[in-house]
Amino acid sequence: MNRLKQTSFMVMALMFLAPLPAMAASAVEINAKVTAALADFYKTVSGGKELAAKARGILVFPEVYKAGIGIGGEYGEGALRIGGKTVQYYSTAAASIGFQLGAQVKSQVILFMTKDALKKFRASDGWKAGVDGSVALASLGADGSIDSETAKKPIIGFIFSNKGLMYNLTFEGTKISKIKK
Repeated sequence: MNRLKQTSFMVMALMFLAPLPAMAASAVEINAKVTAALADFYKTVSGGKELAAKARGILVFPEVYKAGIGIGGEYGEGALRIGGKTVQYYSTAAASIGFQLGAQVKSQVILFMTKDALKKFRASDGWKAGVDGSVALASLGADGSIDSETAKKPIIGFIFSNKGLMYNLTFEGTKISKIKK
């Protein structure tokens, strides 16, 4: 009976995780979703548009799919924009182990506020948050504005959904890699 439970568990985990990388989108689809995610970001985060205007580059993952049953994973594709134009496409992926059950879709926006932070990111072969660069996860004040200390960081990250900014999440352990489109 124990063997049957283990096999069932693995089959269910694979059913959740297997389709994630298979959701590859075209460059046109990614660009349209990035534009929509940025519009949503500007509506969700008070002062987000002004902060983004100061950024040297904006990396947007409009749909990051996360699923898990004990073992979890997440995957998404997005684009780096500099001066409002897409310059490169990227994927984001992470894995986790622990108590988890379910699935969700979230959007991620990473603002590179300094020329040096953007240069290091673009020069990397595979960039890992927390190792190759520290991403300050944005927190909002009571009035919906961005914390002034966070706004001074070289790399600022936002995680949100159609229900607003999401809390208690992290970029740590997320690997971001260039993809060709």
